[in-house]
Amino acid sequence: MTDAARGTKAELHSMMIPSAAQSLTVRSRPAITQAVTRGAMRCLRSLGRSVLAEVILASGRRADILALAPGGRILIVEVKSGLDDWRADGKWSDYAEYCDALAFAVAPDFPKEVLPPEPGLIVADAYGGAVIREPIETPLAPARRRAMVLRFAGLAAARLQALIDPGSQETGRSSLA
Repeated sequence: MTDAARGTKAELHSMMIPSAAQSLTVRSRPAITQAVTRGAMRCLRSLGRSVLAEVILASGRRADILALAPGGRILIVEVKSGLDDWRADGKWSDYAEYCDALAFAVAPDFPKEVLPPEPGLIVADAYGGAVIREPIETPLAPARRRAMVLRFAGLAAARLQALIDPGSQETGRSSLA
């Protein structure tokens, strides 16, 4: 095979099989969201919190991650897949009445300087994460906390039941008051 043919074959090979760098930069928004969610949940579990993903609140909003600390403190984590996701979605401020603290979870390459300073910050990938900034806490009213903790337990139990008995009536997606 001539050098020209090898060059052409190599060029075709590089066009058909993306390099590792290309694969990382071309990830889809859902893939990034899934990876950051998984890593942030692993991070929170390592800190002793119980976690649930995709929790519908009484307002109808969906929290990406709801975390319950051993003392009953509630953290809501909003996952941002990229700058476009951040710019298109301002609903995160609506979560304050359902948690003691709010945090963002983002991928390592997210431009962190665009995020407001009050919420916490978790930087995560598919394998884990790190709390970069602790959130400012504003304690929930006791009645709201009790309702949230009881509903957290009910939702977790319903999801476990759905795993054990997939044909059961409960889907595990009930809303939280």
